[in-house]
Amino acid sequence: SAYPMPEEKSVTLRGRNLVTGLPDSVEVSSIEIREALSNSITTLINLVKETLDETPPQIIEDLMESGICLAGGVANLRGLAARMEAELKVRFWVAEDPLTCVVRGAGLILDDIENLTPFLVGLERGSTSLSPVRR
Repeated sequence: SAYPMPEEKSVTLRGRNLVTGLPDSVEVSSIEIREALSNSITTLINLVKETLDETPPQIIEDLMESGICLAGGVANLRGLAARMEAELKVRFWVAEDPLTCVVRGAGLILDDIENLTPFLVGLERGSTSLSPVRR
């Protein structure tokens, strides 16, 4: 988990021991997982914080009202939304079907690319600043 849980859990993982080459099992707790992911989660939170620091006030107002949606595989990490809320003071919520929602959204855009192109922004190759997408 990304955040302390009311009830910490553990799971037994089975596989091949890379040292001995033999089948083995090990019990891993949610606390150990949290420690292993700590640096990556802290980096993610810092990147979101930097983005929020650069966001115009009128958009921050919208985010405070509606929250920020987590999508992709990381959204399934237990406690991530709660930890981000605690550290960033903004509501976070997990998208319905977070593993596929981004690609489904991209598909919807491609289905109506002519009408949606004016709203798209992207990175030019080698650039770090967003600019309108050219067709």
